[in-house]
Amino acid sequence: MVSRFRSIAAAIVPMLVLVACNSSASPSPSSASPSAAAGSAPAGSAPAASAGGGGQAFNGVEVNVLTFTGPQIAEPLQRHAPEFAKQTGAKINVVTVPFSDLYQKVLTDISTGTNSYQAFVFDPQWMGDFVTPGYLADLTDKVTNDPVIKWDDIGPFFRDFSATYQGKVYAIPLDGDFHMVYYRSDLLAKDGLKPPATWDDYLSIAQKYDGQDLNGDGTPDYGSCISKKRNAQAYWFITSIAGGYIQTQGTGQGAFFSTDDMKPLIQNDAFAAALDVYKKTTDFGPEDELNEDVGATRGNFVTGRCALSMDWGDIGTLAIDPAQSKVQDKVGAVILPGSKNVLDRATGKLVACDATTCPNAIDGINHAPFASFGGWSGAVNAKVDQKVQDAAYAFLAYVSAPEQSNVDVTIGKTGFNPYRTSQFTDTSVWLKAGMSEQAAKDYLGAIQASLQSPNMILDLRIPKTQQYQQVVLDTAVSQFLAGEIDRDTAMKQISDGWEEITNTEGRDAQLAAYKASLGVQR
Repeated sequence: MVSRFRSIAAAIVPMLVLVACNSSASPSPSSASPSAAAGSAPAGSAPAASAGGGGQAFNGVEVNVLTFTGPQIAEPLQRHAPEFAKQTGAKINVVTVPFSDLYQKVLTDISTGTNSYQAFVFDPQWMGDFVTPGYLADLTDKVTNDPVIKWDDIGPFFRDFSATYQGKVYAIPLDGDFHMVYYRSDLLAKDGLKPPATWDDYLSIAQKYDGQDLNGDGTPDYGSCISKKRNAQAYWFITSIAGGYIQTQGTGQGAFFSTDDMKPLIQNDAFAAALDVYKKTTDFGPEDELNEDVGATRGNFVTGRCALSMDWGDIGTLAIDPAQSKVQDKVGAVILPGSKNVLDRATGKLVACDATTCPNAIDGINHAPFASFGGWSGAVNAKVDQKVQDAAYAFLAYVSAPEQSNVDVTIGKTGFNPYRTSQFTDTSVWLKAGMSEQAAKDYLGAIQASLQSPNMILDLRIPKTQQYQQVVLDTAVSQFLAGEIDRDTAMKQISDGWEEITNTEGRDAQLAAYKASLGVQR
């Protein structure tokens, strides 16, 4: 399986060239920014004069940037703020709130006219709720005429999904996100095992290594580590498991709703199987896994305590950090596992995967890699003065520019994962960061294979996405994992909750938005 995906990765690199994650808000002034990571190349070589001229073009301008509590995501913004200030005169303040509060904080600030924040680094899935009322500045002309940002170097998928809404650019990609499975390559090689191709394989490998001492400290370790904390960023994981059962006919089929009537694809045997798998992984994880966010599970993996994990791209770069990693050159990455049985949407039952039911299957397995979240992106408040808008845009463009981002994506604590074509085609930045050539090929190959899969799942990006996923889905799945409700109740609760949102917003309008969201360019 690994060799198959490596060959896919090798084939799609030319294609990329051709087509082109504090309970209260806490300000982090640029003067208090953390220093750059040890060993990283110095940033700041890219000019920061986007949309405003050179020198001290923004002298006296102050920009408050609202984002997620760090260190992930906030760290690179804080680190680059003094560089940008030195070049332009602008003062950049990075303000952070917990992820669970970010959506509402952005919405309340702009909708009430408070406008305490002039820029936002957030989930691009939320654009549907912020663009329609006119809250975000149209950046289309800026990005197309700005030599600093090198817009064409940003992968087409990220320029579309993470930046564009209804044909116009409203956000600057700073990150590229896909879920994949990480495994201890040393353990699997020792025992002659292949990386998991199906979720049954995943559970089998997790069970084999659970309770063994995996890092030599004399303490039993874990077969699997997957974040399951409520009100954090864990609710994406259930879709990564369910996808291989639900979506079979390509990206345009969708994995959340029927494209015929906007009915949720939840109360069926496929989603039930996914819930069973997700809950079963808890048997092989840390005792308190239901309360662990992605930061905790990443820490467990890179300190050698887990045989398997599912996560975004962060583990790949955290694993090469000599300050914390005990698994350097012992980590492999692979496209999300799939299933040999898939959903018959007419009956709600599982049927065998064959040429008709799974035309994109590999070795009889239906894979549906999930572009979960899409990648942190920066947007500008359309309700503030134009000079401030220009400074906010220029800062985001500076952070996104390859001179900065090509280093940032190799540093684990940034939370930024590759999203530029050059970051996939030039392995020298990864080798310089400390990855072995093989680790770089595996890591980038898993992302590329996901990105180019004809059956890739696009994350939800319609009005009220946050309520569908972060409220309804997260609540029901968390209650199920905790044993508060059974599986059938969880599925009914999700389906009923989604139906209520759809009916409130208007079924026809939501269906049109959903179908439109499935045609993203790659």
